[in-house]
Amino acid sequence: MKLIVRLLVGLALVVAVLYAAVVGYMYFNQRALQYFPEGEIVALSEASLPGAVVVSIVSGDGMINGWYQAPHPGMPLIIYYKGNSGSFSAEHERFEQFVADGYGFLSFDYRGFPMSPGEITQDNILEDAVAAFDWAQARGVPIMIWGRSLGSGPAAYVASVRDAEALLLETPFLSAANVASERYPYLPVSAVMQDQFPVKQWIVDVGEPVLVAHGTADTIIDVSNGERLFPLVPNKGELWIEPGADHGDLWARGIWSHAASFFAQAMAR
Repeated sequence: MKLIVRLLVGLALVVAVLYAAVVGYMYFNQRALQYFPEGEIVALSEASLPGAVVVSIVSGDGMINGWYQAPHPGMPLIIYYKGNSGSFSAEHERFEQFVADGYGFLSFDYRGFPMSPGEITQDNILEDAVAAFDWAQARGVPIMIWGRSLGSGPAAYVASVRDAEALLLETPFLSAANVASERYPYLPVSAVMQDQFPVKQWIVDVGEPVLVAHGTADTIIDVSNGERLFPLVPNKGELWIEPGADHGDLWARGIWSHAASFFAQAMAR
């Protein structure tokens, strides 16, 4: 019996040491595990955006780089906050559609992503997001905020501290910590995660009308995040849940038709 007890105690100690090692590894490498900044930069000259220009905007002690095109007279500007991988420039098809329908746009890479040097942290991303909004607001045109995936964090934050016409959240999360907890339920994520992006806290301070879009087959951010976030929205616009859509499918599934209608309604208010 004593031998069995000793073996069980020894096994428990081994498990505890291994668990602590896993938690320690994830803590010290968490940003490398959380963000995926690598990706090709598409030159503006390669996109069908002849009226757009490259812009550099001061943010904190650094600089963010992106593309900007002014809207047609009487039309709004869309600030597009990108997701978690690669460069915003890879999504030029979206910007081409915005421009074709008379909208202006501003999009950029957060510091640490391909076009903007610097360190990736939640504080830097939020600072970059506000700097981009303030730069756009100085253009004197109505502003729509669009945040996709990771971008739902800075988009919701900016909408909670600045005034825009509307906020669109595409495949948003309740928080980044919530997504991590769903993936790693055996780890103390909330206790050790530094960049948690608590959208569920920021959204309650958003006065703009909000559209939340998600797909039922999303394998990156479960659709339950969008479904649970929408009831927290003070000024509800639309909850669009697309059956069978994965994380990157909503553009092909027609999110622009929902967005354009939503933005037009916001402008008419």
